[in-house]
Amino acid sequence: MPLPEGHKFPMAKYSGLRERVLVEGIVRSEDLHEAPAAALADLTLVHTPEYVDAVVAGTLPKDTQRRIGFPWSPQMVERSRRSVGATMAAARAALDEGVAANLAGGTHHSFADRGEGFCVFNDVAVAARALQRDGAARRRIAIIDLDVHQGNGTAAIFSGDATVFTFSMHGEKNFPFRKEKSDLDVPLADGTGDGEYLELLHAHLDLVLNRHQPDFVFYLAGADPYEGDRLGRLKLTIEGLRMRDELVFNSCHQRHLPVAVTMSGGYAADVDAIITIHANTIRTAAYTWHSTFVS
Repeated sequence: MPLPEGHKFPMAKYSGLRERVLVEGIVRSEDLHEAPAAALADLTLVHTPEYVDAVVAGTLPKDTQRRIGFPWSPQMVERSRRSVGATMAAARAALDEGVAANLAGGTHHSFADRGEGFCVFNDVAVAARALQRDGAARRRIAIIDLDVHQGNGTAAIFSGDATVFTFSMHGEKNFPFRKEKSDLDVPLADGTGDGEYLELLHAHLDLVLNRHQPDFVFYLAGADPYEGDRLGRLKLTIEGLRMRDELVFNSCHQRHLPVAVTMSGGYAADVDAIITIHANTIRTAAYTWHSTFVS
């Protein structure tokens, strides 16, 4: 959905990713669905009614719009609702299929009463609450956030809630500069590369999944830990990111955990590199659960 000029988000990655997963046979055309719009009642499972109303009506204060980074428009509202709806749909599909993905989403900087960092509504938080509301996740949900930026909005929303475990590996000195407290935060030094990253992920992922034993996992597979990312400050290669995805998916599959995946951030000047990283995530998920679907 086109947004007005005046923002720096690489929107072209979404149409490029959709084309790539079809052209390369990663996803069959009949398994690719248009994103539904989340109902306003769904959004208020997480967000305050006042904030939702202000977004929909276009009455957000100017400083709030500036922190979000997108100029307001009806298309911005529609796109934000559909981004949430797609993650909700992916979560429901994952319950049946084992894994499903939103080819966008991962808007983890959105708080209950405000948005920031290109995030209007928190799609994963809303989808998690919808699963709980509908009785689909009985004990605990785990959110594995491997975007290069801490999921501060998600951490704040679920603070003190034993039913949702938030795990974030992120750049220690990167945005947001005032971090919230996740259930497990793993801060990374600038320049962290494949070896150290994967070693830390392996150790902490086992801790999350073994100790907290979730029923369901949301995975934010950010492309921004990539060494070529303009905002990332880490040094993971495209192959290192593929290995990251493989580690997450294998760990969940071995434990019979359904996983809903979102793409999260990616800001490399080379948009094709972002698309390749995201496509590898979808390919790895498809191979792990549905290898007969992959050409």
